Amino acid sequence: MYIERKLSDSLTIYKNLRLSKRGQRGHHRYRVTIGIGGNVGDVRRRFSHLEVYLMRDKRVEFLQRSLILKNPPFGFINQDDFFNSIIILKTSMQPMLFLDYLMRVEKKFGRKRSFANAPRTLDLDIIFFDDRVVKKERLSIPHPEHFKRESVLIPLKGLKR
Repeated sequence: MYIERKLSDSLTIYKNLRLSKRGQRGHHRYRVTIGIGGNVGDVRRRFSHLEVYLMRDKRVEFLQRSLILKNPPFGFINQDDFFNSIIILKTSMQPMLFLDYLMRVEKKFGRKRSFANAPRTLDLDIIFFDDRVVKKERLSIPHPEHFKRESVLIPLKGLKR
């Protein structure tokens, strides 16, 4: 069950009334902020399934998820609007191993990579990984564009630090 609120003609937020905050194990080392998004199929339902999947995975500890923002695409604009949210996890994986883990999760949820900014079932981006700074070919932390994107900034505002 979601509560819907329009922020503008192109931005809508959805608050999930059921699952939004967990965290009981507490043995993982690193706090990770992940941007989640998608625009193919029932994305809000997929987000709920992702949350349950992550809660059951011992490699991560699910802490919380933000509201969901519906917003227009950027880059390749001839596609449906996106739904975006932020999740906070804890893990003991190092950043590159964690990136590989997220890519496997995307694939499990039907992600197919065709071209940059293509429509997708699920997109998982590492926004922050504790206070680490990583600059590698496959991974930049903090996410280099996070401060420019409403799809990150608006959901981040509602999270408790």
